[in-house]
Amino acid sequence: MLKAIQILGSSSGFVSHRLKPHGNCGLSFVSISTKPSSSSSSRTPTTKNSLLSPTLSVRKGPCLRAFRVSLTRCESNPDGTSSPSSVAFQSNGNTRKIKFCQLCGGPTKHEIPDGEEKMRAICTLCGKISYENPKMVVGCLIEHDNKILLCKRKIQPSYGLWTLPAGYMEIGESAAEGAIRETWEEASAEVEVLSPFAQLDIPLIGQTYIIFLAKLKRPHFAPGPESSECRLFSLDDIPFDSLAFSSMLVTLKLYTEDRKVGRPKFHYGTINKRPGTSPSEIRAYTLDYHMLS
Repeated sequence: MLKAIQILGSSSGFVSHRLKPHGNCGLSFVSISTKPSSSSSSRTPTTKNSLLSPTLSVRKGPCLRAFRVSLTRCESNPDGTSSPSSVAFQSNGNTRKIKFCQLCGGPTKHEIPDGEEKMRAICTLCGKISYENPKMVVGCLIEHDNKILLCKRKIQPSYGLWTLPAGYMEIGESAAEGAIRETWEEASAEVEVLSPFAQLDIPLIGQTYIIFLAKLKRPHFAPGPESSECRLFSLDDIPFDSLAFSSMLVTLKLYTEDRKVGRPKFHYGTINKRPGTSPSEIRAYTLDYHMLS
């Protein structure tokens, strides 16, 4: 659990660092680097059959498998450069959507404040700077009798498609508490959270997903107001062609791959959605900076 929480606590804007050992658990060095393309043709994303697009090499420690990830310029930052020991991340937020001050209602201007590096919406009356932060989506991957529980959405977007029970985290609750609440709201299921399974950042839409492994406290579930159907699926019957979002596709592929070789691990990764694609185009992504423990 400790090694999972150490990765879970980091954000998508991390740089190379050494994880300190705790007790008898030895942690390996994790580093991430990008390689500039050698020709202009490499700027065009290519389609790969593998879920994981980076080139990976593994160094095993007693408690953590550390991946050194080498990537060409990522899709969300085609002109970015970086040093061999760090990754340059580019924010995709659209501050210009904020036209009025959230404090006094005055009109905003868009400038880079002193001491900062990003364009912000600044109130022309009271001077308040508006900051935008990602939304946290939390949910549960529920295991029961070697099957997993999925819900068919009864709301847009992705009406009629399958998803894990998940939704936006509320103020005043922890990520695990939010995942338990969302599971009750969407599947009328009481669950016990077992461990974190995945943290998936989606910079283009400003979301971070945290998915927990969980089990049913009792074998009962039923559709909630936002679901038309709830069903247990075996690994071979997961409806990969009818999933609601890229995040669900990535999560379930990682889970099924883990199950085929043993037990589930903890995964961190960044889902870089192809700009201009809709939520229904769930395969229009690359999974970058993938690490697992």
